Amino acid sequence: MNDFGRKVEEASSRVNKTISEVAERLEKESAEVIQYLNDEVVPAVRSRSTKAMRIAAEKLSRLADYMEQNHPPQK
Repeated sequence: MNDFGRKVEEASSRVNKTISEVAERLEKESAEVIQYLNDEVVPAVRSRSTKAMRIAAEKLSRLADYMEQNHPPQK
């Protein structure tokens, strides 16, 4: 019975160590992912969003010009 208890303690210790190592690695890698998102992804999305908004504004302006020229306001 004593031998069984020792084996259980050793197995439990190994499992706890493994879980601790995995938790540390997850913390480190999640911090790296967050840093990557902040440094690379967010600026790219902002840049492309701004460009897309400018293109949309230009096209809407052209559409307004077209509508004014081809369909004058009714009185």
